[in-house]
Amino acid sequence: MGYTFWVKRFITILIGAFIAISGAQYLKNNDLSYALFQGAIWAPITSIIFTVSRFYQARRGQHCALCKDTPEMQDTDSDKSL
Repeated sequence: MGYTFWVKRFITILIGAFIAISGAQYLKNNDLSYALFQGAIWAPITSIIFTVSRFYQARRGQHCALCKDTPEMQDTDSDKSL
């Protein structure tokens, strides 16, 4: 898992978290500007914590069986179907 894998993962989580947090704030009847502001604050924090924790777990050899998003887990999935 190279540098680009972790950057793509960070950006994906950043966008997803921004949409989820902003959407939740907006659904709570907050102003759109407040909802976007909260998304802009909390999405990077969430993305950093998630990416760093997954990087640490990957370095220790712990893979997420639920996610199956690392190349090692995808390879074992294709081996089982044969």
